[in-house]
Amino acid sequence: MTTRAIRIRVLLDRLRRREGLSCAAIITLTESSRILIHGYQILPPIAVIGSATTTELAWAPDSMVRRYVANVSAHEPSTDTTTVPELRVPTPPAGLPTTLGALVSSGWVSRPVSEELRSNAIARLRSGEPLVPGVIGYDDTVLPQLTNALLAGHDLILLGERGQAKTRIIRALVGLLDEWLPVVAGSELADDPTAPVSPGAVAAVAEGGDDTPIEWLHRSQRYAEKLATPDTSIADLIGEVDPIKVAEGRHLDDEGTIHFGLVPRANRGIFAMNELPDLSERIQVGLLNVLEERDVQIRGYRIRLPLDVMLVASANPEDYTNRGRLITPLKDRFGAQIRTHYPLEVATEVAILDQEVTVPDIDGVSVTVPRSMAEVVATFSHLARQSSQVSQRSGVSVRLTVTNAETMTANAVRRALRLGEVEAAARVCDLDALPASTMGKLEIESLEEGREAQIVGQLMHHAVLTVFRDLVSPGDLGRVVDEIEQHGAVEVGDDVTLAEFTELLSGTPELTKIAAGVAGDAATAAELASAVELVLEGLHLSKRLNKDALGGATTYSGR
Repeated sequence: MTTRAIRIRVLLDRLRRREGLSCAAIITLTESSRILIHGYQILPPIAVIGSATTTELAWAPDSMVRRYVANVSAHEPSTDTTTVPELRVPTPPAGLPTTLGALVSSGWVSRPVSEELRSNAIARLRSGEPLVPGVIGYDDTVLPQLTNALLAGHDLILLGERGQAKTRIIRALVGLLDEWLPVVAGSELADDPTAPVSPGAVAAVAEGGDDTPIEWLHRSQRYAEKLATPDTSIADLIGEVDPIKVAEGRHLDDEGTIHFGLVPRANRGIFAMNELPDLSERIQVGLLNVLEERDVQIRGYRIRLPLDVMLVASANPEDYTNRGRLITPLKDRFGAQIRTHYPLEVATEVAILDQEVTVPDIDGVSVTVPRSMAEVVATFSHLARQSSQVSQRSGVSVRLTVTNAETMTANAVRRALRLGEVEAAARVCDLDALPASTMGKLEIESLEEGREAQIVGQLMHHAVLTVFRDLVSPGDLGRVVDEIEQHGAVEVGDDVTLAEFTELLSGTPELTKIAAGVAGDAATAAELASAVELVLEGLHLSKRLNKDALGGATTYSGR
């Protein structure tokens, strides 16, 4: 199979014999929901938990694996009989052919992966469906180039800094594969029943003829992904002689002793290599024939496998240039090089924020993200990408916008719970919580040590002022300043309740008018309070009001 959903019991039995491990194990998945062990890609969910009575062995074969912990038996192999749940792969629809003869009689015709992707992309274009769902801001730049590559049947590489949806685009290509694909039952390489390539499948078809059993692979099983790491080996990608098969009595010159790697197992599917330049040069050389001649060589075996696989890769532009770490012959073999980018406009970044941010679902509390505060967070990211004090080589990820919005919202929820309120909306005072979600995502370039917080604070003030000037007409501000000078000091902040905001607004009609214009029609009390803080902070940053902050309270007063 391509990305075979191997039952864990089989895998652990192989590991037990090869590495001396027991069959009891605990496997923790990363957010990618895939793990890689000995060239197998395992799909979720996996829950194999045995008795914790022996030594803990930490595995880190690949950065896709957060942890693999196994019980190592000091005596006899484990007899654990824990029930292994079936992996959640869609069930093929009833009525599909189950033998080679029935498949041929049904009129099914094999077609290359590139043709599948091309025809399904054409169908989406004609129907008006998005080619890559969930990707915003690339309609006039990246997606036309991607469409051209698919129509041309090219292998492609996506170049871009971190947080530019490269992996999301790659994984979305799976949706352009046919939903179900027939393969020779039990074949290692998802062999085409009408043209098998692996030794086992060739033998099975020769022996079974029209009665050869057929399995159907779902499109999700035809995608393999590998994060390039310095310790990635040819065995991981291409394959290796399996000592277990040799120990079982097979000769070294028997092709059946070969354990194929991820690339051959991705036959008739898509293989993705993230951060390709991180592969050592000698491993990159191993991909040259795969991309051009479509054959592989393993330990002296010259195996001409007509692999049908689309290779997609991602890379950082700096690593890809002439000074980078990608060999020139490998660059030459990619048919398309597509450059991704960060959102070009704040409105695009806000749309991404709306799509990606997870708003807490709190029983008894209504949680909202005011549009003005979403724009502040998105503007902050844009300003950071333009700042000479922030490293532009590493980039400013869109994840910064998303995590900052989630942190800001979480702080608003915490305040509502602490004050016993039923509404929570982010305010300017919640921006004080953002350094925790910001500092790890920005690389500050400063000649002085310890200025990171100051630089981030300056960028945040600039973002607030920019949004304030976009939302509030300057001609209306004079009356607000006069009103505050007559009213006296105005206190807002993290300790101020919504009831106190309501009382403040009842005595400041001009401020209420401006805040209502920022918050919009039908604004809740929490959203109106958020707008009030934005207006007051904007007036302070415009040098129209004084500001005095102490603890959770902030006081604004006339100059």
